[in-house]
Amino acid sequence: MSTESTKQSRRHFVKVAAATGLAMPFIASNWSRAVSPNGKIQHASIGVGGMMGFNDLQEFSHHPKVEIAAICDVDKNHLKKAAEAFPNARQYTDWRELLEKEGSKIDTVNVTVPDHMHYAIAHAAIKAGKNVYCQKPLCHDVGEVRRLNQESAKAKVITQLGTQIASGIGDLTTVRLLKDKAVGKVKRVVLCSNRPGAIKDYRLVGPRPAQGSNPPDTINWDHWIGDAPMRPYVPDIYHPVRWRAWQDFGTGWLGDIGCHIFDAVWKGLNLHAPLSVVAEVQSSWKDSPARRGDTWPQSDHVTWTFPGNEYTADKELIVEWFDGEMFPPKDVRDLFTMDEYPAEGSMTIGTEGALLLPHTKQPWLLPDTKFHDYKQPKLEGRNHYHHFIDACLGVAKNESHFQQTGPMAEAILLGTVAVRCPDQVLKWDAAAMKVTNCEEANKYLNREYRPGWIL
Repeated sequence: MSTESTKQSRRHFVKVAAATGLAMPFIASNWSRAVSPNGKIQHASIGVGGMMGFNDLQEFSHHPKVEIAAICDVDKNHLKKAAEAFPNARQYTDWRELLEKEGSKIDTVNVTVPDHMHYAIAHAAIKAGKNVYCQKPLCHDVGEVRRLNQESAKAKVITQLGTQIASGIGDLTTVRLLKDKAVGKVKRVVLCSNRPGAIKDYRLVGPRPAQGSNPPDTINWDHWIGDAPMRPYVPDIYHPVRWRAWQDFGTGWLGDIGCHIFDAVWKGLNLHAPLSVVAEVQSSWKDSPARRGDTWPQSDHVTWTFPGNEYTADKELIVEWFDGEMFPPKDVRDLFTMDEYPAEGSMTIGTEGALLLPHTKQPWLLPDTKFHDYKQPKLEGRNHYHHFIDACLGVAKNESHFQQTGPMAEAILLGTVAVRCPDQVLKWDAAAMKVTNCEEANKYLNREYRPGWIL
């Protein structure tokens, strides 16, 4: 983060504090520990490498009321880099040891590891009474999301899903425009992530390698595998990035990016559990038993049917997702004529117009000729990580907590279940957490944990 960004964050923190009428230090009801003499929240980062780990660690460290107390990673090279940046942080290679030894010394934890280990770590941290920031898509399986939601609500801890774009002006403005019904009642939503080059790692992944090799001394491979089935170490196949393409560890492109693209629409339309979901996938993956048993497809099209509400034009709302080389239909793309249709984003089509939100950018009200003079709300973006910390301090209420975004994560992961059962309309009973018309699909709602890693 730049110096200017840090200054802005500090100004925002003071501004929020002033607005609440509180004076520092801030003591939230769930922040009862008072060990640190400087009054700062003591934070532990679990997972400090890979695509987001070091980034998340830095973002938390830039909050003026945070001290990085402990860091953990199964890869000693990642840990070494983080330790050089934060020499006073206590170092661990096993998150279980961190939670046991740090105990009353820490207040908050971020979980930035492969998807398959999100639930175990976040669950343990919540049980220990820690406030938890967890990367998307929250968990690996639908059942894990439901349980983590219930556990965090019972523990009354502060939580935040790692959808950092949700705190940006673009997403916040989109939520407000949808709440204000700027495009009327919504008839259809189309989400997409067709980022050029983004699926190259997925294309390169085939059936699981039959032979492995000894992992380097810098990686504890048993701990990296965690509660997933044991797989032999193969350089550059799983760690540190390509794990997303494997069903054992990741949740595919939908699980990776879906929470980002869906978030503003989910909040703006006040969506809840879907009624059904169906997926179309690339034929080369569908026709290969070996690939279907191990990997995620490089392209898919998922369609959810949601119950309608006050924001929708009909009794049901169709929401579609396109990724890889499956693109939004031409009639949707043709609604945006000012520039090339964005590779990633959401298009919400209403009775009075349409709303396009390109990923990480500002929303467009369409057609431009109709909305040229529309006065959009003036909102202030915020740092998603710091918003979580402010909530822990009791000076703000964060909106991406597990109870708010957990049901969205469930719906997205239900989409990955549909991907594994392609071309079948899966009818969903959210209360019972069961697919009522396809028993095969139900086995993908929860997975069996490796012996020794069962909670």
